[in-house]
Amino acid sequence: MMVQAARPETTVFVAPARQLVPAGEGVRLVSAAGDTPLDQQFLASRARAVVADLRVSGGREALAVLAPAILGQHAALLAIVGPDDVAGLHAAREAGATHLLVAPFAPSTLAATLAGLAETGRKLAGDWSMEPLAPPDPADQRRAATRDLVTGARDALAARRWLDRRLSSGEGEGVLVLLVALSRFEMVNTAYGRTAGDTVLRGVAARIEHVAAEVLGDDWLVARMGGSEFAVLGRQAEHPERVTLLAEQIAEAVARPFVSSGAIVALGARIGVAVGEAGERDAARLLRRAGEALETARESDGATVRYASRTTEPAPYDLAIDLRHAIERGEIELRFQPQVAIGGGEISGVEALARWSHPVLGLLGAETLFAAAERADLVLALSDHVQRATLQAAAAWTGARAGLRLAINLTANDIRRPGFADLFIDRVDSSGFPRGRLTVEITEGGLIEDLSLAANLFARFRATGIRVAIDDFGTGYSNLAYLKSLPLDYLKIDKRMAQDIAGTARDRVVVRGVIDMARSLGLAVIAEGVETAEQLDLLAREGCNFYQGYLCAEPLTDAALADLLEERGG
Repeated sequence: MMVQAARPETTVFVAPARQLVPAGEGVRLVSAAGDTPLDQQFLASRARAVVADLRVSGGREALAVLAPAILGQHAALLAIVGPDDVAGLHAAREAGATHLLVAPFAPSTLAATLAGLAETGRKLAGDWSMEPLAPPDPADQRRAATRDLVTGARDALAARRWLDRRLSSGEGEGVLVLLVALSRFEMVNTAYGRTAGDTVLRGVAARIEHVAAEVLGDDWLVARMGGSEFAVLGRQAEHPERVTLLAEQIAEAVARPFVSSGAIVALGARIGVAVGEAGERDAARLLRRAGEALETARESDGATVRYASRTTEPAPYDLAIDLRHAIERGEIELRFQPQVAIGGGEISGVEALARWSHPVLGLLGAETLFAAAERADLVLALSDHVQRATLQAAAAWTGARAGLRLAINLTANDIRRPGFADLFIDRVDSSGFPRGRLTVEITEGGLIEDLSLAANLFARFRATGIRVAIDDFGTGYSNLAYLKSLPLDYLKIDKRMAQDIAGTARDRVVVRGVIDMARSLGLAVIAEGVETAEQLDLLAREGCNFYQGYLCAEPLTDAALADLLEERGG
């Protein structure tokens, strides 16, 4: 194999830009000039990287002209945007930016970024300068015949064959079928065109495949069954809780906004779940049971996920009915997930999380719990119960736990409740837990519903010493511009975004942009879902302040939290 020798200098093409510092050793800057089209100038320069300054008049238009050539040449791209330039962030992502700078920044930061840009450009050049592709494999061509042409996922025929093989071999018990139907997708093609719709479908398939690989391991298949409906096939094995986890994470992944053709597309999902029973051998029957559960979910006012009833036992899946008695039976449990300071490694706080110890389905997560509460019109009652129980437990902490910060989640229903600020503050004071060690968290989705109401509530909390965080901040770039108008202390980036930082260079630009934006607004950043040392190292380099996730610990019982702190020496 021939490997291209490293060039003494990497040429970086600069579209209309403001002042740039000297490029430094190994970097040669070539600025756009004259009337020749920009893409032709870029190709003639043989540059391996591009700098596009979107603060300059015409910068976004210049990037639109250059983007196809940049992608075609597999070049690196640095986009420079202003502190409130939401449209610029969209344009940078659509163009496939590998690096992002949010103004203002120091000249040394720009110099270091240019050096990194040049290095990325050299690596991308090496990736695409190897030996010619091998002839197509006939086996690959046969496999392609059972793939969906739009998304690249398997098709309905492949899904049925997968089920037939496992059911015919006697593996029916525990075979898992999830049917995922997108909500509001029909509006995408109508509003933005078929090309945008196809792009979104490819994004949905990729996200679902990522979740399936993470939760199910090796033996799974994702297929597009037609239209905007997907199937996820796998095995429940000895871990029934994986079914709930899989459904919750798929719903969460699909709900994160998509960006296509410059537009932000927000989708939802309804999911029907069926699990094979002992002696199950009929693939059509198993798919039909999942389809019936999906129809029930579609007809539901609030439930995202519905489970097909088994034929061998009563169907205990109407969680809304069960929940009416769960609180009084003591089935709602608390878990505490540590939040760790990245700089020193000490556990500085915990987030309180609710779990439902269902007598039949086992331990259910917060999403399933609150979805059931919404259907049963018990969201406020459940939220009140969880808040009171959490504050009471934390007020009794001693030893190392006595110094921890406590984060409690609020719902959109809490924010809309008249007089909630006084009610909550009284609840805190009555528990004996100090206001100064308390943080309230509200999800990005809950924030959108009434921004002015949230701003007033947050200001009241902060005036009493309670800190405020935006939770699960994901790819909703439409909200970046108004973060500066809210009285906030923390921004918590969604676990998918935190995990993406260890993906490709193009994935990292999104994480880097959000962290830079938060820090420019004076907010501390907490990354959720951190699972590997690589993710933590990359987040630390970008300036993230805290993390929580399985790298430190899963959500723990109160006793297990005390044991962990003792093991770590407090």
